[in-house]
Amino acid sequence: MPELKNHELVAGHEFRHIRYEERPVFDTAGKPVEGLHQVLIALDNEKQLNSYTTAAVKDVILAFRRASIDRAAVAVVFTAAGDQSFCTGGNTAEYASYYSNRPLEYLQYMRLFNDMVTAILLCDKPVVCRVNGMRIGGGQEIGMACDFTVAGDHARFGQAGPKHGSAPDGGATDFLDLYVGCSAAAESLVLCEPWSAHKSMRLGLINEFALVHKTKDGTFVPNPWVVTDRYIDDRGQVVYGDWKTGAARDDAKKAAAELTVDLKPLDEACERLVTKLMYTFPDCTRKTLESLRKKKLDCWTRNAESNRSWLSLNMATEAAAGFPAFHYGDKKSGREIDFVLLRRRLAEGVRFEEALIDEVLPAGARAARAAARSESEK
Repeated sequence: MPELKNHELVAGHEFRHIRYEERPVFDTAGKPVEGLHQVLIALDNEKQLNSYTTAAVKDVILAFRRASIDRAAVAVVFTAAGDQSFCTGGNTAEYASYYSNRPLEYLQYMRLFNDMVTAILLCDKPVVCRVNGMRIGGGQEIGMACDFTVAGDHARFGQAGPKHGSAPDGGATDFLDLYVGCSAAAESLVLCEPWSAHKSMRLGLINEFALVHKTKDGTFVPNPWVVTDRYIDDRGQVVYGDWKTGAARDDAKKAAAELTVDLKPLDEACERLVTKLMYTFPDCTRKTLESLRKKKLDCWTRNAESNRSWLSLNMATEAAAGFPAFHYGDKKSGREIDFVLLRRRLAEGVRFEEALIDEVLPAGARAARAAARSESEK
């Protein structure tokens, strides 16, 4: 056998901020296949809901490059640690403490983010997003860059930008309407109301969801928080997949307290998909996905640089208020700014300066932010 060349960007790179694993693939009889494997790339910041730091973004870029040139890899499964969150986007602690009010620094960060999304879109292997919890904000964006999505039915999908001082221009405005159409996309992108896995399946955002809520006797049941029976409400709207409200929500809370989350069915669903991918011609599969991805890449490559520049400048205005509100806020005073007051002050012609930011921050965030700044100046 010839000695094969190593085509990695950084040969032998050690991943410190994510997990990179080669895992078995199974044939249709359920037996491990020798000489082939799947690559698991997992965000590993469970305490902060698997939000990605600058260092983690660098690792993800190199991980997808390594997986892409892995001759024995059948597919890449992109996921995260734990059972609460796939990813909630950028790390708000880093945003609030470092990037806020530093637009040029954020510009460089967004260059890395752009490269991460592009690395997913250009991967030579099929990419499966295994959604093990919330897929929100930038997490939704990197998830939509993947080819397939399999989720636990406890997952939540959505954006947070206009509620927390940003715009979903890291891929969501490019990709979401391709999945669900413009009207549903506008609803998600602007209102930032998360969808259940059931609704996401109905709208075409994901390929499959698996029941992961388990009763004490080991039976898997649908997410108790979600309306799982299809019916039409008094407005003529399809309600299947929406979150329960009113008394039904109170009942759901009681039911959820008796359940545990077990991701085994999610893992089994991912394994089935990878097995199906293995039984296809690799070059034909790659070319098919390359052709399909062009629709995403078309919007992405046209918008990525201008979006990057706008997002960096926004770090000196609305993001400088939104990110500290979320990061330093608390349950008592909230994690959102006073939107009415902000709009009123801007209409009066007030400058977007530190005084305005302090005025619109929730009380808890204002106090915690001031304390953090005082500590950093010592």
